[in-house]
This record gives sequence, structure tokens and C-alpha cells, in this order.
Amino acid sequence: MAEMRVTNSWSDELASLMDDDPVGFSSSTTFEVRRSVYAPPQPSVEEPVVVAEGEESLKEQAMGFLMAWCEILMELGRGCRDILRQNFLNEDSFLFRNFALPCAKVSKRLSFLNDFLPEDRDPFHAWSIVVFVFVLALAAISVDPNHDALTEVMKVRTHPPSARRILLPDGRNMSYYEQGVSAGRARFSLVAPHSLLSSRLAGIPGVKASLLEDYGVHLVTYDLPGFGESDPHPTRNLNSSATDMLHLANAVNVTDKFWVLCHSSGCVHAWASLRYIPDRVAGAVMLAPMINPYEPGMVKDEMKRTWVKWLPKRKFMYILAHRFPKLLSFFYKKNFLPENHDQIDKQLYYSLGKKDEILIEEPEFEEFWQRDVEESVRQGSVQPFIEEVILQVSKWGFGIEELRVQRKCQTRSLLLWLKSMYSQAECELEGFPGLIHIWQGMDDRVVPPSMMEYIGRVLPEAIIHKLQNEGHFSYFFFCDECHSKIFSTVFGTPQGPIQEPQEEIAYEENTEDLIQQRTSDSDTA
Repeated sequence: MAEMRVTNSWSDELASLMDDDPVGFSSSTTFEVRRSVYAPPQPSVEEPVVVAEGEESLKEQAMGFLMAWCEILMELGRGCRDILRQNFLNEDSFLFRNFALPCAKVSKRLSFLNDFLPEDRDPFHAWSIVVFVFVLALAAISVDPNHDALTEVMKVRTHPPSARRILLPDGRNMSYYEQGVSAGRARFSLVAPHSLLSSRLAGIPGVKASLLEDYGVHLVTYDLPGFGESDPHPTRNLNSSATDMLHLANAVNVTDKFWVLCHSSGCVHAWASLRYIPDRVAGAVMLAPMINPYEPGMVKDEMKRTWVKWLPKRKFMYILAHRFPKLLSFFYKKNFLPENHDQIDKQLYYSLGKKDEILIEEPEFEEFWQRDVEESVRQGSVQPFIEEVILQVSKWGFGIEELRVQRKCQTRSLLLWLKSMYSQAECELEGFPGLIHIWQGMDDRVVPPSMMEYIGRVLPEAIIHKLQNEGHFSYFFFCDECHSKIFSTVFGTPQGPIQEPQEEIAYEENTEDLIQQRTSDSDTA
């Protein structure tokens, strides 16, 4: 019996029972039976349960399960790879026939990059890992868990209506905003169309009321059709834009000639006023004036230096507006009707200069910009923005060179031509006879200086002020010194507003009453 206990272990006994018993007992029952025959009886005192050295813990079992699944997935990946190689990467497959040669050419041209790898590394595997790690790093950089906590998200708010309105002859309402002295006391009247993603609230950003008072300026800004509180105009063009400006000037009691003030893309409407209503415009004050980037009169060098300054998104926007305008609605819906305020350069696809980058960080500028954008998108439609960009890149119906003052004579017949040689009666001046002042920042990347150079070439009468180290916004937004220089350059010495005639009439009436009263007192005496 002793020999049996020595040679036969519990595992051997269990194996023999499992092999001999056709019915099969549980391992625990069989083990207890064999212990009752060969082992001494167990003591009645309960002993602590001790885990055998060969028994696995739960953690080890979980790790083994995961490793087994990883091996299964690796085998599955190898199987898929073999299937792809057999069906798609052989010499008879479609991919191999059409892409093998181009890929080989590209691989040959990029083979010099393999010199940076160790000699014992397969280039295909090595560069695959490099690209994969690069994509993961890029994703980790773009997803910043602390971004929302650090950056305050500003919601685009809707404000109650606050604008004055006029009724235009075609039944549309136009909203406007007045600053400075009244029309009756004004020495100079300024009418200002706004730029893209702006509204009537822009005007001259940050201009002091005291400056307008010193020069006697009546400043009128208005919302373009579909912007702010102005009704849309589905068939508008630059001619109708000039007509709207004329109706507005008459409605606010500007009976004399007025000046046109514009900035950036708002100057498109200023150019239209100089062309279509030159008799009512005294002059133009333009800051970084926009022209058609597809202007046929631009030479190749001017065109190149214009487009190279813009970001790819801005180029894409102009290409769509010029070639495929119907696709702009898909491009604009997210960008020009935002739920939250974004950075200025992201909203308008601007690449800003140094001074502009400093300016847009100022709280005063940011507060103004947010309020102006909220007013611009009030109506919740992208159609006004689409119309505005299409107007910029489409044919205007006139060229800037046509604004030059030149004599045009009626020479349709031989008789009129001979008469014009001896008489000036049939000849008349065409173009814009007033002054045109242009201020252009030389570090402007929104409206590049090449546009200004084109204007100076085709319109030599224009007075151009080149601003070194200035950007697109820096000389016009919240710059008291700049505003004073502009006013003094255009209007000369400040003389204050004009005295209203009503005060003189009232003074004369009071003088007559006083004389009559003195005459009656002398008669009574």
C-alpha cells in the first residue's frame, strides 16, 4: 500500500479514473473517494485554506484572455493581408495595372528619404510607422481637453431693432444710423457703405463725437440690402446700390453734395456712386479700397502679387463666386451664420499683419467686432453675403479708368466731327471731377497694396497716402490720431458746424418786437 501511495500521485489517480469510468464523475467527487481509501482521516479542526502555488489569480487569467484575443486578431489581420495580396495586389489586378507604375515613380523620387533610416530597417514598414505616429500626434495636438476651459465661448446674440428706416421707391425699407451734427448744421456730409460681415454700426469705428463736432461732419451709415435691418434686394447690382445711396441722402435732408466714406469691400459701392451719381458726390475717402480681383486691366505682376497674399480659403471663395456662384451657399452657411464668435481672421479668412494682430486683441475692438457681426447676421440668411461677394468678382459694368475726367465729343457723323473742331458746344466732360483720397497700409494682407498700385496707374488723379507698417484695420479702427489726420487732410482746418438759419430768423423777430415796444413806450410818454 505504501508503494502505491508513493508511485501514484493525485493527478495520476484522477487521470486513471477519468479514463476508466465511461460515465464520468466530477473531479471533486473522485478525489474525495480516493482520499478516503488511501489517506488518513482529516482532523475535525478547520484549517485555513491555502491557495496552491500552481493556481492562477484572476488578474493573470484576464491577462491571458487578452493576450489570446490579441493573437487571434493578429492572425485575422494576417489573413486579411493575404487575401488582399492574392486578389488586389497581384499582377493581374486592377489596382496593380493602373497604379503600380505611378507608385513606383513616386517611390523612386522619394527614395532619398531612406538614407535617414537605419540599414536594418525595411523602408515600407518604417515609413508606415512614421506616418501613423505623425497622424496620432496631429490628432493629439488638435484635441485639447483644456481648450474649452481656457477659451471663453461667446454666443452670437440677437438684439431688438434699433435702427431708423426710410421707405425706398421700390417698397423696400433701408435702415440707417446718424452721427455727428445735424444735416442743417453740417459743413460736410459723409455717407458710408459698410464692408462684408459688417453693418450700419461700423461707420468710423471709435470716432470721437467731439471730432465730428469740430469739423461739422454729419455721418450717415446704412445697412446694405439683406444686412442688419434693411430689406433684401434679390436683383441688386452696383447701379441700384448707387441709387439707394442717393435716395438715402435725400431722405436725411442732405441737399448739397456729400462725401463717400468706405473701407475695404465697402468701397465697391463707393466706386459705383462715383460712376453713376457723380453730380451728387463731392469726393471720396477710401481706406484699403477693394477692386475686382479679376480686373482685366491688371497686369500679370499686379495680379500675382494680389492673389499670393490670400489664404487658400479666401482664394477658394473667390473662385467659387466667379466660376460656380451657386455653390457658395454650401460654403457660407457654416462660416457666415455662426452660433459662436470665432477669431476674426478665421471668420473672414484673413492673414493679418503685426499691427492688426495686436489691434484685434484689444477688448474695445473685440466688443465692437462682436456687436457688428451680430447685427450683420441678424436676418439669418447667407444670401446677402453671396450677393456681395459675387458683386466683387463679377463684371461691374464700368472700369475704374472711366472715372478719369476726359472730354468726350459727339463724332458719330462727319458733320458733328467737323463742328467739334471749331466749337466745344457738342463736347462734354465725363468721369468724376471730385477728389479721391486713398489710404493704403503697406502691410495689408486683406486688400494687398498691388490693388492700390493698379488704381494709381489707371487713375492718376487719385491722391494716394501710403502707410508704412500699417495693416488692414490698424489705421482706421480706434485710432484718434489717424481720424484727425484724415479729417484735416480732406477738410482742412476745423471750423465747427454751421449756425442754423432758424436762430438768425428768431433773432431778427425779437429785434423787431423790441423796436416796436420802444416806439409804443415813447408815444405813451
